[in-house]
Amino acid sequence: MNDGDRGAGHTARPQRADARRNKETLLDAAAAIFVTAGVEAPVRDIAARAGVGTATIYRHFPTRADLIIAVYRHQVDACAEAGPALLTEGPTPHAALGRWIDLFVDFLVTKHGLAAVLQADNVGFETLHAYFLDRLVPVCGRLLDAAAASGEIRPGLQAYEVMRGVGNLCIGADNDPRYDPRRLVELLVAGLRLPR
Repeated sequence: MNDGDRGAGHTARPQRADARRNKETLLDAAAAIFVTAGVEAPVRDIAARAGVGTATIYRHFPTRADLIIAVYRHQVDACAEAGPALLTEGPTPHAALGRWIDLFVDFLVTKHGLAAVLQADNVGFETLHAYFLDRLVPVCGRLLDAAAASGEIRPGLQAYEVMRGVGNLCIGADNDPRYDPRRLVELLVAGLRLPR
């Protein structure tokens, strides 16, 4: 079948494994550059870090907004996928929860500038925020439930409330070198424990 024979009902082929890896390399490179130079960093810097030409980036992401959104989604997905793995591999559910919250903090402190840029497009921002909540709240909920079921933390904690509390502790970290939210988040996580 040639390309002209494909009807509207046909779906695109899944990406090859090497193409997926290449795209992930681009997204990782862009994320690293965004952290150090902001979301307005030159595309040539991202391309250099990824080891590709700028045309490769534009082929995958025709606009800067496309790239920013893809980086955001990629990092949300990585944080979501880390939760179950940490729960399986961690020594205890509370340890897995603590490690996941550390990853969540890392995600948040590098995203405040990104969120500000995306808020200019209110509909796009709302869509990404909904994606963020849909992917991460259930993961946090499973970690909280597992830690509560093991008797390590108090039962009945709501994932959204914990994530919102952590998020609020992260505000301002990107523009005040004297403030490290990780110390206060560590206290919050320790405070979830049941008294012994």
